[in-house]
Amino acid sequence: MPENYLLSIDVGTTSIKVGLFTTEGKLKALSTQEYNLLTPSPNVVELPVDTYWIALSRGIKEVLKHSEISPQSILALSLSSQAETLICVDSRGRPLRNAIVWLDSRADKEAKEIAKNFPPDLLYKTTGIPESSPIWPAAKILWLKRNEPDVFKRTFKFLIVKDYLIWRLTGIFSTDPTESSSTCYLKLNEKDWWDEMLDFVGIKRNQLPAIFPSYEVVGNITSRIKSELDLSTSTRVIAGSMDQMAGALGAGNVESGIITESTGTALAVVATVDKPVYDPKRMIPVASHCIPDKFVLMPYSETSGIVLKWFRDTFPLNPDKKEDYGHLLQLVSQIPPGAEGLLALPHFTGTTCPDFNPRARGAFVGISFKHKRAHFIRALVESVAFMLRENIELLKELSIPVKKIRSLGGAAKSDTWLKIKTDVLGVPVEVPECSEAASLGAAILAGIGARVFSDINEAVRKVVKIKKSFYPDPSNVTIYQKVYQEYLSLYQKLYGKR
Repeated sequence: MPENYLLSIDVGTTSIKVGLFTTEGKLKALSTQEYNLLTPSPNVVELPVDTYWIALSRGIKEVLKHSEISPQSILALSLSSQAETLICVDSRGRPLRNAIVWLDSRADKEAKEIAKNFPPDLLYKTTGIPESSPIWPAAKILWLKRNEPDVFKRTFKFLIVKDYLIWRLTGIFSTDPTESSSTCYLKLNEKDWWDEMLDFVGIKRNQLPAIFPSYEVVGNITSRIKSELDLSTSTRVIAGSMDQMAGALGAGNVESGIITESTGTALAVVATVDKPVYDPKRMIPVASHCIPDKFVLMPYSETSGIVLKWFRDTFPLNPDKKEDYGHLLQLVSQIPPGAEGLLALPHFTGTTCPDFNPRARGAFVGISFKHKRAHFIRALVESVAFMLRENIELLKELSIPVKKIRSLGGAAKSDTWLKIKTDVLGVPVEVPECSEAASLGAAILAGIGARVFSDINEAVRKVVKIKKSFYPDPSNVTIYQKVYQEYLSLYQKLYGKR
């Protein structure tokens, strides 16, 4: 009997990954298609909308060619995606301008106006978003209304990037509660549009897509797309999820006590909860999970693994050749915990959680003649682990249980970095077998929509496997307790009490 497959499409900021999975969760083929953002000024970040579709098309064709499977064997596909990237289309679904990428911050004035008219507590309790920001689509739409009125008037649907790609695949306008959780106009508990915010920015409900659960079928591949992408019209398209929730699902983070953390360019932490938990300090975003009747808390920090890239590129061993990250982390393993008194702060572009301070910056303190290049690398790696601990401690303050951490992202490839995190946190750290957790999460959602799995628990039990586990070393835990307190004290001395 021919084997069946599930297709995942992970839409990132600068690339799209297309993954082909067996119904047992094994990755058979993966294609990564990269693209460059347009940044004509510091606060403007755009991308021609068709760039996403071209990357998706190339990725699907490459995966099909590499795997040599029949398109009819793909039961379903689903997407995981960045959020907040706004796309405006006319009544025929044609883009009216470039996509306004989530990083775009031109709508600062509009975000402040939203904050002035919607008190922070109301905004937080209604949407789960702690504060108004120019990256939220509500602010971007208000900016369009004032600065590009022709585009605003001609827009038939305001979509997030995943919504647009699903429309191209199915001819149906759809979204899901996770992807729209950070629009600033979706009500968290009701999973419905917030009419008061829509009225304020000047749009109507019929200008937004229908809301589907993340695991529900939106439609099938259309006959036109069948010939364009070499897919089958029998393949079902599932609503999908924001990438952070999909990554949590792909790592088995579906119940309280398991925390996923992704150390990539930024640091993202996801904790699964049974009901919304609101932070009295309004620091932690709350959103719907991609699985039924669950929610997530998502503390995050803007700079994380990128500080290692900065060090490598700024202080290279060989200016003509980029140093491998594996070599950098091998140097780290030669230095004792605490970097012999050298301490770093990783806040190169400010802090978000647990302290919102855009003026904060990175630092090295305690430099002596005994410190070599490897000490500085170790201090940076440790500082990211300390930042992770700060966010975990923030969750504990809300009585969120932390039994184990599952690590994702580029840093999860380094045993050295994982051991440091384990000792700093004092809890076990696990690494899932599938390193493409968001892609696997999307594939799981596709499998549920296609009835390959009866429910989330069965899917996780069958396809999510743990590759490695790390356990705290008591002696190192003791060392890091002291160094962590020094890290907190350094921040307080430089930038005030949190």
